[in-house]
Amino acid sequence: MGLQNTLRALSDPIRREILNLLKGGRMSAGDIVDHFDVTGASISRHLSVLKEADLIRDKREGKFIFYELNASVLEEIMLWITELKGDNDDAETK
Repeated sequence: MGLQNTLRALSDPIRREILNLLKGGRMSAGDIVDHFDVTGASISRHLSVLKEADLIRDKREGKFIFYELNASVLEEIMLWITELKGDNDDAETK
């Protein structure tokens, strides 16, 4: 179920853009919302999907919630994709 949640989370362009934003470091929910032309409620739902897939983490500080990438899950996905791809590059160039 974990991989299914991850792939579903990555299938949406807004969620992928949120992950790109978080590459630069943690951000508050309000800062993330400011980057998009959709409602705060919509971004909140996207953040929830990313959290359910364990792609991001959140931390409350006072009245603000800050989000950051969960790099370990992203590394697992990259490893899986690399393994899935295999070593066909060498075979194709020969």
